[in-house]
Amino acid sequence: TNGGKTTLTNRLIKNLPNCCVVHQDDFFKPQDQIEVGEDGFKQYDVLSALDMDAMMSTIHAWIENPVKFERSHGVNNSLDTEILPESDNKSDGIHILIVEGFLLYTYEPLIEVIDQRYFLSIPYEDCKKRRSSRNYTVPDPPGLFDGHVWPMYVKHKKIMEDNKVDIVQLDGTKSKEEVFDVVYSDIQNNI
Repeated sequence: TNGGKTTLTNRLIKNLPNCCVVHQDDFFKPQDQIEVGEDGFKQYDVLSALDMDAMMSTIHAWIENPVKFERSHGVNNSLDTEILPESDNKSDGIHILIVEGFLLYTYEPLIEVIDQRYFLSIPYEDCKKRRSSRNYTVPDPPGLFDGHVWPMYVKHKKIMEDNKVDIVQLDGTKSKEEVFDVVYSDIQNNI
């Protein structure tokens, strides 16, 4: 919901060694498989709109062999000695997979394989303003934000909170730099 996920992800990829990303948006099912809900809108903001099996297969491929995965996805495998302490064995490197998406924490199999979880929150007015300023290939139909996008955001956030998913809440109204610094520092402290 335009909270800054992709902006943060792109910045992390540029600053972390051996880092790959899996974007949940890459796993949408074909248009003709997206259901239309009672609200009259295509239901993109539900797990059934995504091929979660394919997404999990991609993540498991990285887990099984991150170096092979990175090479097959054009990632330059190099350690930045300013970021990571030197290892006795240069082939022993830290490999980082960022899973970026909007419905990550309501899908149990995915929650189980993610070590660090972050959730960017922004208030309704900020979200609506950001959404209206973006240019989508297929423009939002009138009423989509208030009638579907925001209610689904609220619904899935509540599910995540009710399930007590262990996440770090990030304030999406903070500057891009502040959000990046929090996540980057946290990752550095955990590798």
